[in-house]
Amino acid sequence: MNASDLTPADLLRSALAADPARPLVTYYDDATGERVELSVATFANWVAKTANLLQDGLSAEPGERVSLLLPAHWQTAVWLLACASVGVVADLDGDPADADHVVAGPERLDDGLTCGGSRLALSLAPLGRRFPTPPAGYDDYAVEVPSQGDRFVPYVPVDPDEPALALRDAAGARKELTGAELVERARADAARRGLEPGARLLSGLAWDTWEGVSAGLYAPLAAGASVVLCRHLDRLSPEALAQRIDSERVTDRV
Repeated sequence: MNASDLTPADLLRSALAADPARPLVTYYDDATGERVELSVATFANWVAKTANLLQDGLSAEPGERVSLLLPAHWQTAVWLLACASVGVVADLDGDPADADHVVAGPERLDDGLTCGGSRLALSLAPLGRRFPTPPAGYDDYAVEVPSQGDRFVPYVPVDPDEPALALRDAAGARKELTGAELVERARADAARRGLEPGARLLSGLAWDTWEGVSAGLYAPLAAGASVVLCRHLDRLSPEALAQRIDSERVTDRV
C-alpha cells in the first residue's frame, strides 16, 4: 500500500489501483454453508454504493455516528469502509440510542429501535437477499442499495485526524480511533503478523474488539493481502478446517 494512505478509504483506493481482480474478502458462514468471495473491485463497488446510500439516502454528514449492530460478516466490512469514505464514525456494537443512524442484523433489530434517526436492516442471508417483509421500523438495505451509484465522491474531504471507528478495547471500555490511527495500527498489525502482498489470513475471531476487526479486515487491507473470514468456525471439524486452509491457500491464521 502507499505510504501516503491516511484513512481506511485511502487503503481501499490503493488496493483497487494495484490489483482490482485479486480476492480481498472470502467469507464463510459455517452455520449455513455460505461462501462468498469478493475481489477488490467487487468489494469497492459495494462500498461505493453503500457510501452513496449513507451520504445521499440517509443524509449522513462527517462526524455523525452509525451504530453497527452486526457480526463479523462481509457486509459489515463493507459498512466499515463506507463509513470511512463518508467521514462518519463507524460505532461497532455502539449504543443505538446515542447514534444518528443504526444498521442492524436480524438478531439485533429490537436493540436498534432505540435509535431516533434512520434505521437500516440487513438480512445477512446468502447473496445479500432481502427480507421477505421489511422489519417494522426499518428500511431494507438490500432494497435500498442496488440503485445507488457505482462511484462515490464525498461532499466534504475526509479528515484523517477525526474519529473513524469506535469499539471496545480488550478491557471492555469504549475507544475511538481516528482514521490515521486506524491505518497506523493496521500497518503495525500487518507487520507483526508478517503479512505480505498476496498473503491469505484466515480469521475466525469475533469483531467485538480491535484484534478481531484488524485481523478480519484492516491488517490484510493495509498489507495488500486478503482475508478468509469465517463465522461459526467452531462448527467445523479439524479435518474440514485443514481442507479449507489448503483449498483457500491460507498462509496464516488467527
